[in-house]
Amino acid sequence: MSVKSKTGYRDVKAIVLKRIQDRVWQPGALLPAEADLAVEFGCARATVNRAMQELSDDGLVERRRKAGTRVKKAPLRQVKFEIPMVRAEVEASGASYRYALVTRNILVAPDWLRARLDLAPEAQVLHLECMHYANSNPFQFEDRWINLAAVPDAEQADFTAISPNEWLVQTVPFTTAEVRFSASAASESLAEFLQTPTGSPLFTAERTTWLNGLPVTNTRLHFASGYSMVAQY
Repeated sequence: MSVKSKTGYRDVKAIVLKRIQDRVWQPGALLPAEADLAVEFGCARATVNRAMQELSDDGLVERRRKAGTRVKKAPLRQVKFEIPMVRAEVEASGASYRYALVTRNILVAPDWLRARLDLAPEAQVLHLECMHYANSNPFQFEDRWINLAAVPDAEQADFTAISPNEWLVQTVPFTTAEVRFSASAASESLAEFLQTPTGSPLFTAERTTWLNGLPVTNTRLHFASGYSMVAQY
């Protein structure tokens, strides 16, 4: 098996998860020892340990001291996560949808993003800032970074005609996603885009996706006043 020279815990997690999904390791099967997996994947044992702990937290494997790690015979029910398409969300509310590209730049990934996504030095990323509207009223400001090593076609995509949200949903699958929700204060520029006073609280979602351990995109979504999120399970 070919592995990257630097294998992170998300890479290990993605590989193990795929083997479980493909029934290489059947329900109830005992997985190889962490030390053996570390040798196979070319990484530290601590990296494998962290991946296994996340799979355990996800309800897919069962870890027992001195007894090893087994695939659960009856995995916990997992929530199916789908990336919401902003156009569909707006139109479902009965409003008309409009999108505008604000900025588009190809850059070397800033330090915070390299650390967040475990990117290589000098990694090239596409940075996009966009506005989404409902009935011409501000709905969402999208601040997105796309890893061009994972999605090279994004460099030539016409994001004046289609939003990166819609393009990625239609074009690029993902195997792992992480979403964080928070309240943030509107900066002067965000306040102008979202037509709200500077410093006012904004509902903010940060979403990162990976494809088989390879980081695809990181985006911060800032919503206009009055937005509410509904989740169904």
